Amino acid sequence: MAQPFTLLLRVRYGECDAQQVVFNARYGDYIDVAATEFYRVLFGSYQALLERGLDSQVVRMNTDWSSSARFDDVLELRVQTLRLGTTSYSLQVDILQHAEQRLVARSEITYVMIDARSFTKVAIPDDLRARFEQGAPGVLINQAG
Repeated sequence: MAQPFTLLLRVRYGECDAQQVVFNARYGDYIDVAATEFYRVLFGSYQALLERGLDSQVVRMNTDWSSSARFDDVLELRVQTLRLGTTSYSLQVDILQHAEQRLVARSEITYVMIDARSFTKVAIPDDLRARFEQGAPGVLINQAG
């Protein structure tokens, strides 16, 4: 099986809490950045989606933690399409501590495709559906510095 889309991010000091680990709410930020970069690879940019009059909204996010990440760790976020419905789709994001390949967290995010003007649900267009199905296997973006 091909490696999923991968984004590398470095944990910054301000993302950690008093327990000296990444604060739980920061994982939502990491997942959003990874999804946005995934869209950039699939569609050219998020703006390209908006220019088509389309957008997406998160309707569900579930994250399960397995271990902690700390300041200066490089995180490896692996993104792949999990499910495609008529108007909704789900992504799975696995977050690993890159050097050790240790699972830190796994998140499932469900989005609904919407009309960017009226904010009503719309069917996922066939060409976008095909891009979600194909994914971005083997693509690596390194923002870890």
